[in-house]
Amino acid sequence: MTKRQVAALFVLCLAVFMVAVDATVISVAVPAITQELHPSYNQVLWIGDIYSFVLAGLLITMGNLGDRLGRRRLLLIASLAFGAASAAAAAAPTAGLLIAARAVQGVAGAGLMPSTLALLRTVFTEDRQRTRAVGIWSAGGAAGAAMGPTVAGVLLEHFYWGSVLLVNLPVVALIVAVGAWALPEARSEVRHPLDPLSVVYSTAGILAVVYGITELAHTGLGFWPAYVALVLGGLLLWVFMQRQLRLPMPLLDLHLFTQIRFTAAVVAQLAVVFANVGALFFLPIFLRQVADFSALQSGMAMLPQSVVSMVSAATTARLIGRWGHRRVLLAGLGFGSVGLVLLGLAIP
Repeated sequence: MTKRQVAALFVLCLAVFMVAVDATVISVAVPAITQELHPSYNQVLWIGDIYSFVLAGLLITMGNLGDRLGRRRLLLIASLAFGAASAAAAAAPTAGLLIAARAVQGVAGAGLMPSTLALLRTVFTEDRQRTRAVGIWSAGGAAGAAMGPTVAGVLLEHFYWGSVLLVNLPVVALIVAVGAWALPEARSEVRHPLDPLSVVYSTAGILAVVYGITELAHTGLGFWPAYVALVLGGLLLWVFMQRQLRLPMPLLDLHLFTQIRFTAAVVAQLAVVFANVGALFFLPIFLRQVADFSALQSGMAMLPQSVVSMVSAATTARLIGRWGHRRVLLAGLGFGSVGLVLLGLAIP
């Protein structure tokens, strides 16, 4: 690799690491946020979840925007927006404003994620280098998600809760400074049409369903507005899927799910994220409020997962080359299931 390629890989990994960290870093800070801002139960859930929901809902749209605007330009703009939203969230005087700032963080994170992977393919044109770079990039994302609670624990031991968000500012400055020099501009030669209605249907549908579920869990089964939200969300998602089947260039190509390998990979990823994100959100809260761990102890308790995630993500490509996709996928699901069961048995 040339020096410029190394610098580009560093920036792209740093960006995906930052986006992944912010998906889980807030969980350890929840007790401190609760004492300071006095959020309701639902607001606590939205503080933790709104970032990931907005990010996931806009990933495809932002990828399309990067094709049009330029992936390097989008990455730099999204980085600056991410830093501004992080500062606003850290200074939020109320839970509502914190949720709004976290939503803006999600929008900016959605602009960063597809840009990093697309630029990775532009910077590294040789197959061997690209495979190694993707492995390192994957390790950065996995390590970021797993290290969020650890980073938060270290910061909260010495600073106020907003420090877990302010730490993004020097990272953003580094991404912008190095990225402006090391990253090439890249655009898609094919201009895919942007469909705003598909974005609205999918995002609003997901948020409505999540709102309905959280309200039923908090308020009880007799809270009728939650059922309205569930029905409305389901209808919006149904309209979204029907629209994708009619569009010549859909936002989400549903025909991909007719491929068994693709569907199996998506289902496996959904199961892993569902289980791990749930554990990463609730375990630090349990350690702080039930097990009486300090912020630092809670963060350090999550460190082994961070290390293992980083190592396994970096070596997955090599394992796939030796054992094949199916064996590696099944082995990963098996080890993950055993780990979660042991974690459940270890908690009194």
